[in-house]
Amino acid sequence: AACPNIGECWGRKHATMMIMGEVCTRACAFCNVATGRPAALDPLEPDNVAAAVAQLGLGHVVITSVDRDDLEDGGAAHFAKVIRAIRRESPGTTVEVLTPDFKGKNGAIEAVVEARPDVFNHNLETVPRLYPSIRPGARYFTSLELLHRVKRLDPLMFTKSGLMAGLGETREEISQVMDDLRAADVD
Repeated sequence: AACPNIGECWGRKHATMMIMGEVCTRACAFCNVATGRPAALDPLEPDNVAAAVAQLGLGHVVITSVDRDDLEDGGAAHFAKVIRAIRRESPGTTVEVLTPDFKGKNGAIEAVVEARPDVFNHNLETVPRLYPSIRPGARYFTSLELLHRVKRLDPLMFTKSGLMAGLGETREEISQVMDDLRAADVD
């Protein structure tokens, strides 16, 4: 999705792989991924991702995805299959997931946590006031609750989040987001 840091990652044997297709069901203002009706999930994708991780000899891999609001679990089971396949093929590789919010679908977060990624990442992206224009298909407090729920499910799992700056937020709003993340027990 046009990441500006690709050279730094490759130099450290790190890579990010996007799963579940190249068409997203949402239209976030900051994203460079096509929006529309996605194709069916590729059942071979977990094994293919794991094979690529092994072949590249990655020390760390980030598994991210498009939003798949069309799927019953938002794609959580697919994330879990990818994590398990990587563990099987490359047990020394650390696995970070950067997940969507799964639209709050029951059991989705639990499925991913149960697969035991090393890092559970979910980006808030912006401050609550800007969600309607920047992330119209998402809700700030749903994302915050997702992160807090991961910690309740597994207090030892490392959690993190990202926030973009320069979209019109104030310093006070950023401070409030940081307070919210601390209250949600995000690492």
